Amino acid sequence: MRRVVITGLGALTPIGNNLESYWTNLKAGKSGAAEITQFDPTHFRTKFACEVKDYDPLAHFNRKEARKLDKFCQYALIATDEAIQDSQILSDALDHNRVGVIWSSGIGGLNVFQEEIENFASNNGVPRFNPFFIPKMIANMASGHISIKYGFRGISFAPVSACASSTHALMDAFNYIRLGKAEVIISGGSEASVTPAGVGGFNAMKALSENNEAPEKASRPFDQNRDGFVLGEGAGAIILEELEHAKARGAKIYAELVGTGASSDGYHITATHPEGLGAILAMTSALEDGDYKIEDVDYLNAHATSTPVGDVSEIKAIEKLFKPHIGKFHVSATKSMTGHLLGAAGAIEGIACIMALHDGIIPPTINLDQIDESINPALELTPNVAAEKDIKLAMCNTFGFGGHNATSLFKKFEE
Repeated sequence: MRRVVITGLGALTPIGNNLESYWTNLKAGKSGAAEITQFDPTHFRTKFACEVKDYDPLAHFNRKEARKLDKFCQYALIATDEAIQDSQILSDALDHNRVGVIWSSGIGGLNVFQEEIENFASNNGVPRFNPFFIPKMIANMASGHISIKYGFRGISFAPVSACASSTHALMDAFNYIRLGKAEVIISGGSEASVTPAGVGGFNAMKALSENNEAPEKASRPFDQNRDGFVLGEGAGAIILEELEHAKARGAKIYAELVGTGASSDGYHITATHPEGLGAILAMTSALEDGDYKIEDVDYLNAHATSTPVGDVSEIKAIEKLFKPHIGKFHVSATKSMTGHLLGAAGAIEGIACIMALHDGIIPPTINLDQIDESINPALELTPNVAAEKDIKLAMCNTFGFGGHNATSLFKKFEE
């Protein structure tokens, strides 16, 4: 099968509004958590989130365009524009029939949904819905808008699997390219769920941290005192391209996508399998797909959301699968800085893996002051400070409500 490389990246995150600032702040261990500004959180148990900072839609869209786009679509278009410029893919020679868009959102237009229902209620049940309500809300519209903007006529859709969504998008893009169904696919994910319904819904599940006194310390994967995840928002865009197509146009190549794996826990609607069985299956499948062994892995970006149950089950899976290799590779949880971007998590964390391979720097797990006593102390969790290391193979885990597990495997590019 054909080889697939990464030739462009774009990021809009709580710690940076472009790729450069995102990666710089990730290496520096900067937290994106702060008090919520998008609505009044006074009556909520959690009053903070990892919001995109200094965001003005009119800096990117005219007023008419902005009214037609929910924020998750705005974020998708902004990150994609950066990735396309980075890749320099647009040219007269590009066959737009062979360029696809596979883009995910775990929830889609939650903000517009809430606004329209509130308007309906305030009108005493008289229906006065915005004609853009449905097109702004549905989760596939980010891939649609990207395709429309650039005239890409190849494969276009939106896999949805909660917090595993954008890793499944990468998986599908990878498979379509290596099977010869496309030359280039724009892939990634976006989410904009820092809304009253988003925060209130996760609060009702007792999933969010309530460390309102020190938000910047709230996301603390693997730490003994973690108390839930921090909601994040933003987008990550990755240009996947067939190797010979990239070489023929002299493209810059960041890394190679060499394997993906997926599984289901078959266990619970929100909780991960306590023994990490689904996670083991996904990681094993990715390694088998790329024809690699556990000892080949140099870095693992863990799903690790900072929940009491989820972090431990993933660590159990890692310890079981990598038992002979424990202490010989690095693990880190970048959600400690970005918060949890839900359906966009696999995209921005995939970018973290790609940049780690490219620059030889492993981002840290911040706020890791007291490692959970159930975790093998020999496991290298990269606490608080980035590590410089020449790495050749990086793994990225994402797990979603419903028991969906997806793993991607990136390799340092070699001819």
